[in-house]
Amino acid sequence: MSPLIRIIIILLIGAGAGILTGIMGASGVMVVVPMLTLVLSFPVHKAIGTSLLINILAAVVTSIIYYRHRHLYIKPALWIALGSIIGAQAGSKFADMIPPVGMSNLFGLMLIPMGILLWVRGIRRTAGGLKANNGKEGLPAQTLKQKLAALGLGVLVGIMCGLFGAGGGVMILMILIFVLRYPLHLAIGTSSLIMMITATSGAIGYAIHGNIDVPTALIASISTVLAASLGAIIANRVSEKTLGRIIGAILAFLGIVMIATQHLAS
Repeated sequence: MSPLIRIIIILLIGAGAGILTGIMGASGVMVVVPMLTLVLSFPVHKAIGTSLLINILAAVVTSIIYYRHRHLYIKPALWIALGSIIGAQAGSKFADMIPPVGMSNLFGLMLIPMGILLWVRGIRRTAGGLKANNGKEGLPAQTLKQKLAALGLGVLVGIMCGLFGAGGGVMILMILIFVLRYPLHLAIGTSSLIMMITATSGAIGYAIHGNIDVPTALIASISTVLAASLGAIIANRVSEKTLGRIIGAILAFLGIVMIATQHLAS
């Protein structure tokens, strides 16, 4: 493969990851890891570490755009971030102990029910249906029970981030919607910011083990940042119902594709 073709492929991979991050505040691991491993023959652990570095830059851009649309509320979600930082270090430490095939299949199997769940239940919640203690519309209240649940689930999210390189974005999104009861747009924007924190923690763990290809990540980040900006702008212009259906369909589809491609490769 010529260097030019390789660069083009990396840019296309980055663009796909950026679209996913911008639209649903989730990691582009579903695109980055399979493509790096199947097309560019990356070892799966190095592909995961590289995807985490790409996620950091994509999440920064996405968070800024959602913040400008007033779709970011971090205070209650800090409990998830705290737990995820701890979990991400643990996950990255034990990632080498899990066979690559098992990692890909496990993540793919998780995506399918998540997509169906968001399609069925996520679209029923609309922005403005929740109010914070200060009476501001669209901001969810926070209880002690929710904080403790978010902390514990954040640890699990961090472990998944370290194991799968996902930045925890999908799981964070689910927790924000179904545990902390965020409206969808607000959940996506906040998820992006938390994902940046979690991905940073996970990337450090992978970097310590030498499992990040920095040049590839930097090349991919060029198209990732541009695509994430476009995806975030589109997501902020559609309704909660439409966005919920889009995200649910994407998650279920990507879960099926990940499992299928892994079996084809083997």
